[in-house]
Amino acid sequence: MNEVSILITAAISIAVIHTMIGIDHYIPFIALSRSNDWTMKKTVLVVLVCGIGHVASSVILGFVGIGLSSAVTSLAEIESFRGMLATYFLIAFGFIYMVYGIRLAMKDKAHKHTTHDGHTVSHTHLKGSEIHEHKKADSKNSGGVLWGLFIIFVLGPCEPLIPILMYPAATHNTFALVAVTLCFSVFTIGTMLMMTVLGLKGVKLLKINKLERYAHAMAGFTVLLCGISVLALPI
Repeated sequence: MNEVSILITAAISIAVIHTMIGIDHYIPFIALSRSNDWTMKKTVLVVLVCGIGHVASSVILGFVGIGLSSAVTSLAEIESFRGMLATYFLIAFGFIYMVYGIRLAMKDKAHKHTTHDGHTVSHTHLKGSEIHEHKKADSKNSGGVLWGLFIIFVLGPCEPLIPILMYPAATHNTFALVAVTLCFSVFTIGTMLMMTVLGLKGVKLLKINKLERYAHAMAGFTVLLCGISVLALPI
């Protein structure tokens, strides 16, 4: 096996392991998809867009650094700063969303349940009346959530990509550089999708209907805890 083949194998292995260990690569999607009642198709699309933004930011920085013959230590410092910024952003996002969820749970007396056709609806009882209404839950207010996720993942670096893979590949030829970068990107995004889909399928097995009122608060707390874990642990 030649050196380029070794680099490609390393790129695939590192991408999969790094993404699986990094819970911030999929836990936020699982929590927010569940609380906002996203379809699987929408969740996959959100993960795909955020994943592309996540790897593209590091790839662009890597190519610019290589083109300008920048020292790898300088780029590593930039990536480290971006990683810290993204983590604090994730923590702030989780905290704000948790507070929003708590306020929503305290304010909204409606409760949700699932109909026979699989739709989540809110059931509002009017005091002193037999009248009630059902409204299909929608995600029209989730624009801020989507933008927040995208910004977090664009800020978040792929730490191993530039120093461990792109720079060594660049010492060989353009093909090696492109092949290593492409393999790392595809398998990183693919693992993000796989972990998110598996996580959602697992969450759906849990019987948490009685806690639906606190779904947003729990999602925010989960994202907050995820950010704190990334900050405290070397993942």
